[in-house]
Amino acid sequence: MTEPLLEVENVDITYRMDSEDVHAVTDASFTIDSNEYFGLVGESGCGKSTLAKSLIRGLDSNGEVTSGTIRYKGEEIQDFSEKEYNEKIRWKEIAVIPQAAMNSLNPLTKLSEQAVEIAGVHTDWSEKKAISRLEELFDIVGLPESRVTDYPHQFSGGMKQRAIIAMSLLLNPTLIIADEPTTALDVIMQDQFLKHIDNLREKRDLALLLITHDIAVVFETCDSLAVMHGGQIAERGTTKEIFSAPRHPYTILLQKSFPDARYPDRELEVIEGSPPALREEVDYCTFASRCPWAEQQCRESMPLADSLNGTDSHAVACFRSDEMESLASDHMNTNETRHANAIESEGYEDDD
Repeated sequence: MTEPLLEVENVDITYRMDSEDVHAVTDASFTIDSNEYFGLVGESGCGKSTLAKSLIRGLDSNGEVTSGTIRYKGEEIQDFSEKEYNEKIRWKEIAVIPQAAMNSLNPLTKLSEQAVEIAGVHTDWSEKKAISRLEELFDIVGLPESRVTDYPHQFSGGMKQRAIIAMSLLLNPTLIIADEPTTALDVIMQDQFLKHIDNLREKRDLALLLITHDIAVVFETCDSLAVMHGGQIAERGTTKEIFSAPRHPYTILLQKSFPDARYPDRELEVIEGSPPALREEVDYCTFASRCPWAEQQCRESMPLADSLNGTDSHAVACFRSDEMESLASDHMNTNETRHANAIESEGYEDDD
């Protein structure tokens, strides 16, 4: 069995504050294999971007990985110094497509000059080699090679997207982390971006960690995923397994809060309440206060991620995961009946 490309094992991340600490991530674990597209999904504030920043030494100065291990190609990297990370990992092994990606290019510097600067910090490449590499990547992402000497403001929005992808691939990384890359884009631009990312699989051996609040984007793009809530990994598994048979209450409700073409008349779920503030060490299920099926045990102890069906491919951190299929079915039937009754009471029933 081949070794995973990236292993995140029992990671805790804490932000040190003057008044009280924030326990942003608790006991998070997942793996990404070579050439795998992996999604990390959850609502704002769930800890997914914090977890991603820990992989690239991008935490704020008051944030730290307080326990757990992060291994890249079998080597622990969570305690690397900035120098070690720059020399071994950054850009050459792991590169990032940041939030608001289209605004992350320096507007005062030509793309070719930005590429030369990146290569100069992390490699011994000549200027000619760096520019030649960028030209090659422009061709891969569908941009004219001659445009490498243009400024970002000379590009359209779609061209900036592709330029960002090209820059992230400059030093031949094995893993790309894309943090909410489609958040500020309209639906057409989102679709174009995801197609560019997906097309790379045909041209390069590349793994992707896609971080987003949109579970539908993950279902469309990724091989596997993990769902986060309140700093915890609620559920992880293959896209097929979680799409067809989610077993954590948060995953079920999150999936049903997005439109589904298969059920155009289905009422969308609303997840009431907000995630907890995480000001104390977390020893409970962080979804318990919002969960329709929570029991006292959920509020008093933290469920571990147990594998379903005797395999590691699908794991759920829920005390009631074995019951969840029937519980969720009853819940949805009740909601549909309530919705139908509400429509009828308003006088909108179909005359036919």
